[in-house]
Amino acid sequence: MHWHTTRFRIDLSRPQVMGIVNLTPDSFSDGGLHAGVKSALAHCERLLEEGADILDIGGESTRPGAEPVPLEEELARVLPVLREAVKLGVPVSLDSYKAEVMGAALDLGVDIVNDIKALREPGALQRVSAHPDCGVCLMHMRGMEPRTMQDGDPAYGDVVQEVAEFLRGRVDALREAGVADARITLDPGIGFGKRTEHNVALLARQDELLSLGLPILAGWSRKGTLGQLTGRAAGERLVASVAAALAAVQRGARIVRVHDVGATVDAMKIWRAAGLTG
Repeated sequence: MHWHTTRFRIDLSRPQVMGIVNLTPDSFSDGGLHAGVKSALAHCERLLEEGADILDIGGESTRPGAEPVPLEEELARVLPVLREAVKLGVPVSLDSYKAEVMGAALDLGVDIVNDIKALREPGALQRVSAHPDCGVCLMHMRGMEPRTMQDGDPAYGDVVQEVAEFLRGRVDALREAGVADARITLDPGIGFGKRTEHNVALLARQDELLSLGLPILAGWSRKGTLGQLTGRAAGERLVASVAAALAAVQRGARIVRVHDVGATVDAMKIWRAAGLTG
């Protein structure tokens, strides 16, 4: 299995580690730590030294309750970093839901669009479908706004079934627009409009999502559910994050999106040396 992207055909026979590069002042666990082009690029290089396979760069926080960032501000944050990051020799992903940001990033040679809204914003699907090669990650989120996704005590009949149905619908929309399956990965959206029990069910039954026939990207790193389960603050969830990443790989995830790249890569090495799944 491979993930076809702008410049790279990513081999998913080995689970890939996607390193998070937040260019935001208000992300839930590392807001403000990598502001400025020089600091952000130094972080990119550090993640690559630790073994990151993919860099995921974003300029807007999507934590629960986060306020939207104006378009011009997001462009000012991400474009200078993306312009340099595409020179680092690895796949580069843009974490954004705005069509204008996607277009500007793809013009720079960015490989992947990672969209929490699964290309539901006006113009987003058209931007991706018009590109001949870029990869895309479609994520499930309850509603359309991180600011309100946790409002009203999120409820599902069967969260795994509902997430699968949503993702199937978005995949169908991309297929109709001419986007090949080889360009698509799916993210169940841990923490996006879901309570702890929903997130745990998505991990325990993640293998059911494999019936959609596309690679799964799992983003458990430092999430609130890990805090609920362990009682740890966001900056103290390294062990829980690595454990969740390994559990996701065991249940079929081919990409894990993480803050703590070095620890995750080390854990994966032991996992593979022991002959375990992934």
